[in-house]
Amino acid sequence: MQYEEILNKLKSLSNPEAVKGMARYGINPKNNLGISIYKLRSIAKEIGKDHELALKLWASGIHDARLLACFIDDPTKVTGEQMDSWAKDFDSWDVCDQACTSLFDLTPLAWRKVVEWAEHDEDFVKRGAFSLIAGLTVHDKKVGDKKFEQFFPLIKKHSIDERNYVKKAVNWALRNIGKRNLALNKQIIKLSKEILKIDSKSAKWIASDAIRELTSEKIQKKLHNKNKKFKRILI
Repeated sequence: MQYEEILNKLKSLSNPEAVKGMARYGINPKNNLGISIYKLRSIAKEIGKDHELALKLWASGIHDARLLACFIDDPTKVTGEQMDSWAKDFDSWDVCDQACTSLFDLTPLAWRKVVEWAEHDEDFVKRGAFSLIAGLTVHDKKVGDKKFEQFFPLIKKHSIDERNYVKKAVNWALRNIGKRNLALNKQIIKLSKEILKIDSKSAKWIASDAIRELTSEKIQKKLHNKNKKFKRILI
């Protein structure tokens, strides 16, 4: 598909009522056509990977086109400059999260950007740092625990950020690291208990929510089973 063809297709799928519904969940209605994420992923499969097309779609400024760009871009061609440029354009939590967990976390630059973006003042750039962590816990299968342990001080430091979109991403990062394996689960529960002692409403919410999930019977059973399976493989 060509750029103009795709834009016409997206516009033909416009759903104003869906936009209103998305707005109720905090998704920016500006330049939003209201196309479901599932439909966009289906269109992305039809298109395949296309870096140049992704850049054009992002530059359109259309919410749905930017989401589509995240799904079709080639992570091997993404540069640090592109990541920073797109991050500055983040104007909605869903665009931020899809860019970070469907594309940017698949690049070797992701680890560095976590540290850089965490210190930004802009809500969604900072959210992006912790969304990247959440994505890396799922998609970077080969990296060892030490790589995630380096983020512990960063998570603790920024747990006091009271902004809704930031604190939810910090919580997401904390929980996802704790669900990666049993060893990290124990470390993250310990870290969460330290965060819980901080005199901050945000920190207390982040920590208590993480502890509740990570100590749950469901998560503990899943991690112990995963640990047993891993040991069998080693034997």
